[in-house]
Amino acid sequence: MEFLRPATWADALAAKRETPAALPIQGGTDVMVEINFDVHRPAALLDLNRVRELTEWDESGGRLRIGAGVPYVRVIGELGDRLPGLAQASRTVGSPQIRNRGSVGGNLGAASPAGDSHPPLLAGDAVIEVESAERGVRMIPATEFYLGVKRNALEPDELIRAIWTAPAPGPQYFSKIGTRNAMVIAVCSFAVALHPAERRVGTGVGSAAPTPRRAAAAEEFISNELDWEGRGPLPDAAAQRFGELVREAAAPIDDVRGTADYRRHALAVMARRTLTWAWNEHRAERREAS
Repeated sequence: MEFLRPATWADALAAKRETPAALPIQGGTDVMVEINFDVHRPAALLDLNRVRELTEWDESGGRLRIGAGVPYVRVIGELGDRLPGLAQASRTVGSPQIRNRGSVGGNLGAASPAGDSHPPLLAGDAVIEVESAERGVRMIPATEFYLGVKRNALEPDELIRAIWTAPAPGPQYFSKIGTRNAMVIAVCSFAVALHPAERRVGTGVGSAAPTPRRAAAAEEFISNELDWEGRGPLPDAAAQRFGELVREAAAPIDDVRGTADYRRHALAVMARRTLTWAWNEHRAERREAS
């Protein structure tokens, strides 16, 4: 197996152009597991850990640009106030060692339906910046990035460079069900994000379909039901119907972590709870502002 270790982004793109079969590796928290268990044996590894600009983030023009190599621990510590949903998801990833090495960019590259960062990226309307040496930069909405089980929209010569998203315009929450409380792959997960200025709710469903996905019908329903002035509590009937629509948006399977029926039930419960938490926070913010 060939091992490529570029020092700059330009070198990384050139290496990917010359060796399209090279598998990018950032933290290695997914890749090395598959190699160790002989699940995947790539022709070459493209180590991106020396590319400094992938570990940087900045904010300009009202948007955040987060390098693909920014580890989860920094998302939690440095971006938790701006992206609470993504920070909450990052806290559920593996152990402290994994959170120090793993990154959102690596999660996107692996494209596992159970990836913890995917639901908040979908709920928050994230866009993925990718680049190739030949064609330059391409921006892919998160809703178009996931193509199948562990398949993403990258072309063979492209690499993930950054994630673009607006700082949270309203409350965001993430919830995850696992077979135990820590260091576990999600049985299913759910994220919700309120966009008060647009009077809109965003969602993200994880580990309950071949790809992470949004619950479009649930979003449309609850966006029209909510009193965006925040004058009253979340109606029980609206929360119940929201959960039902999230459940209907899923297409889970039975596997060693859980049954399809359990996943559907858990998603409905998580959808109601996270929406309630988000709505109560929105109401509190409205009261403080008035």
